[in-house]
Amino acid sequence: MNPASGVRRDMPDFVSPMLARLSTLPAGEGGDDSSWAFEVKWDGVRAQAHLRGGRMRLLSRNGNDVTAAYPELAGLAEALGPHDAMLDGEIVAFDEHGRPSFEALQPRIHLRGETAVGAHARAAPVTYAIFDLLWIDGENLMDLPYTERRARLEELGLEGAHWRVSSYQRGHGRALLKATRTQGLEGVVAKRLDSRYLPGNRGGAWLKIKHHLGQEVVIGGWSEGRGARAKRIGALHIGVNADGKLRYAGRVGTGFTQQTLARLAALLAARERPDSPFAGPRQPPRGAHFVTPDLVCEVEFTEWTREGMLRHPSYRGLREDKPAAAVAREG
Repeated sequence: MNPASGVRRDMPDFVSPMLARLSTLPAGEGGDDSSWAFEVKWDGVRAQAHLRGGRMRLLSRNGNDVTAAYPELAGLAEALGPHDAMLDGEIVAFDEHGRPSFEALQPRIHLRGETAVGAHARAAPVTYAIFDLLWIDGENLMDLPYTERRARLEELGLEGAHWRVSSYQRGHGRALLKATRTQGLEGVVAKRLDSRYLPGNRGGAWLKIKHHLGQEVVIGGWSEGRGARAKRIGALHIGVNADGKLRYAGRVGTGFTQQTLARLAALLAARERPDSPFAGPRQPPRGAHFVTPDLVCEVEFTEWTREGMLRHPSYRGLREDKPAAAVAREG
C-alpha cells in the first residue's frame, strides 16, 4: 500500500532513476558524517528490475529494455518469490582479479543475439548489485527515508549466484574511500540517511566521490589515424551539451582495443553526416568525419581546461544507459 494514502497502486512501467552528484566526501560539524550512508561505487551499468508475476524486465537508465542481454539474471524473479517489486541497482562484470570492470561489460552492451549473449553469459557472467527498493506489492516506498527502504530490501533475502544486495555503512566515509582506492575500485557513493527517492533528481542528497575523473560524452565525429591505424579511427571527437547545444570538448585517441575500434567503425559508418554536429567556433580539425550525435561513451581524464576541453582523455567504453541529450559537464 502507498504509505501516504493506504491505497494499493499499480507499479509504474518505469521510474527515472535518482542520480548522484559528483562531489567530495560530505561531513557535518567537526567532520561528523554519521548522517550519511556510504556504499561502494560499482563500475557498471545502472539497471532497474521490474518483477511481476514471476517474470522480470530489466530497464536501462533511459528506460530501454535490456532483459535479453543478461539471461543469467532471470532467476531473480523466482528468488523474489510471490512478491511484485521494483529494484534499483548496477549490473557489474568482474575481471580476472575479481574487480569490477567496465571494459569486461562492454561486449554485452549492444549484444542481443541469443546465441552470442548466451556464450558471453557463460564465459563472463554479470552480477546485479541491488541498492534500493522502490516498490513492493502495490506499495510505493519512494517517499520513505533511505534507511527504511534499505531495511525493507534486506528483508527480501536476495542473495544468489548472480545478484546480491550491496552493503552500506553509516558514517566513516573516509575509511571506505581509502579502502576502495587500495582495492582498485572506482570510489564511493554517499547518501543521506533520511533521503527520499527523487526520480530523475541529481541534487545533494546522493553524492559520488571518485578516485579518477570521469565524464560521459557524446561522439560527434572521428579522424583517421596514422601508422597501424591509417584509414581507421585514430581519435573520436567528443562533446557535452550546454545551453541546449552540443559543444566540442576535444578528441580521445587512447584506450581502444582492436575489437573496440572495429565495433566503433561499424557503428559510426551507419551514422555518417556531411556537417558538424558541434555548435560554436570550436570545432574538430580539418578532415574530420562527422556523425549523428546519438552515441554516448565514457572517458577518464586529468582535468578540464579553461577553454572547456578535456585534457588527456582516455576511452573507457560505450554507454547505452544515458541519452545523448542528457549528457552535460559534471563537477
